[in-house]
Amino acid sequence: MKKNNLTIETTLTVTAIVLILFTLIFKSLLNETTQMVLFGLSFVFGGFYKAKEGVIKTIQNKALNVEFLMIIAALGAFILKNYAEGAILIFIFALSGLLEDYATAKSEKAFTSLLSLAPEEAVLDFNGTEKVVKVSELNIGDVVIIKVGSSIPADGTIVFGSTAINESMITGEFVPVDKKVGDSVFSGTLNESALIKVKVTKDMKDSMVQKIIDFVETAHQNKTESESFIEQFERWYVYVVIALSLATMFLPPVFGWWTRDEAFYRGIVVLVVGSPCALVASVSPAVLSSLSNASRKGILIKGGKHLETLSKIDAVLLDKTGTITEGKPEVKEIYCTVENHAELCKVIYALEKQSTHPLAKAVVTYLENTDEIHIESRETPGKGIEGTYEGHLYQVGRFDVVISNELKLRIDEAHKAGFTTVWISKDGNLIGYIALMDQIRPRVKEAISSLKALNIRPILMTGDNRYTAGSIAKEAGISYVLSELLPEDKLKHVESLKKSGSTVMMVGDGINDAPALASADVGVAMGSGTDVSLETADIVFMNNNIENIVKSVYLAKEMKKIALQNIVFSITVITLLLLSNVLGIVLLPLGVIFHEGSTILVILNSLRLLVK
Repeated sequence: MKKNNLTIETTLTVTAIVLILFTLIFKSLLNETTQMVLFGLSFVFGGFYKAKEGVIKTIQNKALNVEFLMIIAALGAFILKNYAEGAILIFIFALSGLLEDYATAKSEKAFTSLLSLAPEEAVLDFNGTEKVVKVSELNIGDVVIIKVGSSIPADGTIVFGSTAINESMITGEFVPVDKKVGDSVFSGTLNESALIKVKVTKDMKDSMVQKIIDFVETAHQNKTESESFIEQFERWYVYVVIALSLATMFLPPVFGWWTRDEAFYRGIVVLVVGSPCALVASVSPAVLSSLSNASRKGILIKGGKHLETLSKIDAVLLDKTGTITEGKPEVKEIYCTVENHAELCKVIYALEKQSTHPLAKAVVTYLENTDEIHIESRETPGKGIEGTYEGHLYQVGRFDVVISNELKLRIDEAHKAGFTTVWISKDGNLIGYIALMDQIRPRVKEAISSLKALNIRPILMTGDNRYTAGSIAKEAGISYVLSELLPEDKLKHVESLKKSGSTVMMVGDGINDAPALASADVGVAMGSGTDVSLETADIVFMNNNIENIVKSVYLAKEMKKIALQNIVFSITVITLLLLSNVLGIVLLPLGVIFHEGSTILVILNSLRLLVK
């Protein structure tokens, strides 16, 4: 809901309660006609948004709904001259709707808060001079100047300067991130330290801001099974309540049980207490509050459907690089058997500069002072990158090549020492390797321990060798390891676990792990919002925190628990009120208070998830 609409709805609801309180306080001074007019105005102000919503939903779904029931019940109260009860009924119903809209607004705000921070204008570096242009006019390849204290207008790469960037509006982390030439920056983030120049690499429609907006839209469309069931239930239950109300109005007088007036009164009470207001509000506010809570922690969840699945997870498959480890490996050695080591380093540098693999960046950093040469390359996910130079085919990665016994023994020793190796081959023969070392993420051991406490089995799944994988797994506290896997192997393991009856979460970097992420019951991408992760994964950890796995599972379980509490409570209240009405115990004022009060309690219970 737009901010202005929420403000108007709040104003109308407040006006309704002011009119009710004024009329009740000065009731002795007002005649019945004046009271009817004031309560009637309260009815109009309080019921406007709900009546509008009910009409739109009725037209869209071609079925009556709970809003329709409440309007009819309030009109019935007015017919019985119970003006105060009718006005209060509509007010409390409007208040419960306002609280639900508040939860929706909080959820949307948590996702899209950076929109207000993204500037409308940018300073373009135009042939060495500054030119102010609209952000919408920027093109890929333009260079923009971002001064200290200014927001970055578009996704791009730093081409001049170094600074600290506040990315809290995207990642939820308030500690600024140091950035230098070659690093990526996102639109809407804030430059805090020094002037930089950024080359625009994405059109605004493909920017991080737009990706998050798309996430919001998907999140609100992906309803949980409970929400979908309740929506279907509401559609049919409304007719049951109307039928029950009509039966209460006309059958008892036929058999002499009640007078016509008493039967009509009880029929109106049925419309009030039998309405599924609290039941309808049992799940959606809980889901929206959970989504909002998660997004503030840097956890973007693509809808309540995935939250509900999260609560059932019993196995978590974890990629190694960038998930269990920092994903910032350092090159310790480049070993090769060829004499011209410098020439080979030029080839490696030229190829790795064109690679998207996380290890490639470490190699490029290590060889940053190497002379550049041009090589046409092609990259194979899960294997590596290759290109031809001076008539020879060079491959960097894990390709099928001929390995000498001497090199095999040396590589095995490197693996046993805990190094990750990237092979270097020439014309199908292994001629060397790159040895790298990555560090385990902080708090990984605590996160793994917490998963075990929740009876969730953690499994390390990596393309790395068994020695390195085993060493990392032991340090992290993971007992089960799957190593030396290609992307298709990871997919097979995900599907195998699902077939065995497990509900599987896959956590990866969102690029090489895309097939496994898509196949898992819940796919989680680590990494600050890469294109593939935002498109493929069901959940994205924008701040890369491994402990978010436990936070998201815990939040999902809390959401499920609170939704169940709400459903049981609302059904119990409706049942007791209907029975009390049959026995002639409950009067319309009490019916309004207990029934609509239960709706507000259900929503307030759900809003607790905003601060869990």
